[in-house]
Amino acid sequence: MRLPACELNNTFYRSPTEAAIDGWLAATPATFRFAVKAQRGGSLRALTVDPETSVLWLTAPLRRFGERLGTVLFRVPEEIERDDARLAALLAHWPADLPLTLEFQHPSWHVDETFAAMAAVGAVLCTTDLDDLAEPPTIRRTGRFLYLRLRRTAYDEAALADWAARLEPFLAAGDDAFVFFRHDADGESALRALYLADSLGR
Repeated sequence: MRLPACELNNTFYRSPTEAAIDGWLAATPATFRFAVKAQRGGSLRALTVDPETSVLWLTAPLRRFGERLGTVLFRVPEEIERDDARLAALLAHWPADLPLTLEFQHPSWHVDETFAAMAAVGAVLCTTDLDDLAEPPTIRRTGRFLYLRLRRTAYDEAALADWAARLEPFLAAGDDAFVFFRHDADGESALRALYLADSLGR
């Protein structure tokens, strides 16, 4: 297996069963890591209604991944604007031993107060690159690794070289990084991932 990790998308739509997790683990080597998208309904409840109960519901099945769980990707949809109290409650109830990555889709979250709250507990800020952005987003380190979602429709070699150059200082400093391209039907994203990894000597 040439790529060391994947981002699980179907867990966003339904909580994974024990059989599904066991199948993913059995199909991959011991060094392979999974970035698991938190189920969307549970995520919304955890942030807006009942963090204590909903976080437990979200995370309990994921413990079956053991050390193979690279991180949980918690997506905050665009319709949810910044709310410091809700974020604090979510972070307070999140298990300290489960790596957490937060992707904020509304721009109001991207402020120093959010970054400081995340850094205080080691939660990772997701850097998301999209077609409608005029410039690539800033990479900010709030946790012990980086998480990048490169979601533009296409990346040429110059764009990949630019991302490699932006990542290199973090990697040189000893940081790890999860970098995922958008799913496609023709395998180009996998080739881009291999190209980026090779250019970084990974």
